[in-house]
Amino acid sequence: MNHVICDGKSIIPSKIVCVGRNYAEHIAELNNEVPEQMVLFVKPNSAISSVLRSYHQEPLHYEAELCFMVAGGGFSAVGLGLDLTKRQLQSELKAKGLPWERAKGFDGSALFSAFVSIAPNSQQLAFTLHVDGTLRQQGDIGLMIHKPDTIYREISEFMTLNDGDIVMTGTPKGVGVINAEEVFTLQLQSEGCTRIECRWQAQ
Repeated sequence: MNHVICDGKSIIPSKIVCVGRNYAEHIAELNNEVPEQMVLFVKPNSAISSVLRSYHQEPLHYEAELCFMVAGGGFSAVGLGLDLTKRQLQSELKAKGLPWERAKGFDGSALFSAFVSIAPNSQQLAFTLHVDGTLRQQGDIGLMIHKPDTIYREISEFMTLNDGDIVMTGTPKGVGVINAEEVFTLQLQSEGCTRIECRWQAQ
């Protein structure tokens, strides 16, 4: 089973629950409709990787996201992640009204920074993604259509969130193709301070 790090400890998530279409400008850049209900899908533990791949049967796209870890009946820690997507396949599946897992839940499709503990109801969280030093994405809780507390409640209505599970809260505008050798740098800011920085070079 694959693991992530939270406050220096190794944690094995049983699953990753992902929110789709949670930023209005990202919905617009992909020409999607604004959904009436929260869009949710699941990645398995086998999706977790420390290797950023640029290709898996087709070119991969990056989506940077604010992520939360579950413990004690709520979100107890925060981190950053990359949701890797087979965009061409996803488009084909959407056109046929089929599930997205083949395009979203493949092995190696989720990369995570270390997670750090947060106070309950933390709202002052923002993040950036730079690729080779150029800003590509930036997001914060204020830009989300569905806020973290709402996300937790809605998922919990139909699915048990176990301690250690990760929730990815959606991506802002600026998604794109991953090119081999590019360096991806994610930073998390909280109340004016950088709490997390992580870096991967695409293969």
